[in-house]
Parts: sequence; C-alpha cells; structure tokens
Amino acid sequence: MAEITASMVKELREMTGLGMMECKKALTETNGDMKAAEDLLRIKSGAKASKAAGRIAAEGVIGAYVSADNKCGALVEVNCETDFVARNDDIINFAKNLAELVAMKNLTDIAALSDTPLQNGETVEEARKALIMKLGENISIRRSGRHITEGRLAYYLHGTKIGVMVDYTGNDDVLGKDIAMHIAASKPICVSKDQVPAEVLEHERQIFTAQAAESGKPANIVEKMVDGRITKYLAEITLLGQPFVKDPEQTVEKLLAKKSAAVNGFTMFVVGEGIEKKIENFAEEVKAQMGQKN
Repeated sequence: MAEITASMVKELREMTGLGMMECKKALTETNGDMKAAEDLLRIKSGAKASKAAGRIAAEGVIGAYVSADNKCGALVEVNCETDFVARNDDIINFAKNLAELVAMKNLTDIAALSDTPLQNGETVEEARKALIMKLGENISIRRSGRHITEGRLAYYLHGTKIGVMVDYTGNDDVLGKDIAMHIAASKPICVSKDQVPAEVLEHERQIFTAQAAESGKPANIVEKMVDGRITKYLAEITLLGQPFVKDPEQTVEKLLAKKSAAVNGFTMFVVGEGIEKKIENFAEEVKAQMGQKN
C-alpha cells in the first residue's frame, strides 16, 4: 500500500476542488495513483449528479457572449440550488463558455450542447458533472437564446441574474447598451404593439371592459374608457411605448428615431423565471423520515 502524503491530498484537491477527505479516500482506493484517483472522483461525480438531479435548481447565472464583429451572440441560463453557489466564479465562467459555444456553433438544443467539447477537451456534460461534484449542488443548463444579425448586437447583464441581448440597427454602441439596460429594468414583452399576442390583448380587454362597466356609464363612454386603458397597457408592455429609463420625458421609440436607429428584436432571461422553488420544511421532513403523521 502506497503512502498517502498530505502533499498528494493537497495536489488532488487543487486539481479537483473537492474536499480533503474525499481526495484522501480516492487516493487510498487507487493506491496513490493520482490520475486514477482523479478518474475515480469524476466517476463519483456522475453518481452524485444523478442523485442531485431531482432537487430544485431555481438559482443560477446568465452567461452572455457577442462576437467581435457584433453580429453573432447568445445568452445561456445555468441553474443551481442556492444563491451562494451562483456567486461562484466556476459556475459563472461555465455559463460564459456555454454562451460562446451556443453563439459560434449554433447549439440551441441543450442535448447537442451537452455533447460538445469545450476548449479543454472535456464535453459540456463532463464539465457540468465535475461542477456538481465540486460545488455539491445540482447544476443544470436550462435554456439558451442565439442571435445572428445584419445589424448589431449589444448585451447587458444585471449582476448574473438578468441577461438581455438586443438586435438593433445603428452604429451607436452606447445606445445598444442603454436599450439593453432599459429592457432589464422595464421588462417589455415585445418590441412593438403589433407583436403583442392577440389572446393577451383580448384577455386584457375583457378585464378592462368589466372594470369600466362597474362605473355605470353609458356603453359609448365605457368603450372609450376601455380603448384608453388598452392604449396605456400597450405603452407599458412594449419597448417602443415605454418611457426611456434614463430620460422618462421621451419614449424609447422617440429616442431611436432621434438616433436613426431601430430595434429588430431582443431576448431577456431572468434566472429561475417560471421555476417553482421548493419550500423546505425541516420538521415535516423529520416526521416523514420517522414515519410520523401530522
């Protein structure tokens, strides 16, 4: 049996980022073979990933990438379980690397992305499992969005929780960034009112009609009230209709007109949006484990 020294454990820990006891155990099981110990830990990371896969991963980060010519870019959302892990540089860099892969290789399908090699030679899936082992949480790649344009792309990350990519025309880099920041702050659902889904508009019209009818006013007045509320609603949810956050005296539409620019489209990802977060109840979990009833 080879002697497992402290320096060997330290080296393996630096290579893998795992705990000292896990590294020592792996070295013991492989008789001090550093490469075999690393491989063993990678194998165990796969098992741990499988075990963690059922846990809710509603925290995470947004990764962004735009090519040097501003013609191709992507956003990627990577989820984890806690905000603490979401602040780790490893997961932040992982998301950035994925965004570049999505942009440059047109990999919007998560399964195809997972099988793609990174620059270091390991696949995305292998890197994901290694992160799970290192950080001790379930980590998943949730979604990606890719833009390719004849105009320009700009992006803005609000911390790592909100990511926006804007496809626009015009040669003003500052304008592109400002519009992306505005979208992150004001969260429009589309660029212009003609892009609002008909069912969404009809639903709001029904609500506004019912509200206006409560006033007891004549039908023609109610109709005008509803039209006014619809106009206000469209201004609130469309990019062009919103007051520009840095100058609320003008709308985004007027700002773009002054700059001889236009927005062709945008993608906005908010971490965990639409994911139901699990609420932990420790007392109930203990009862369940002990077979007790309420």
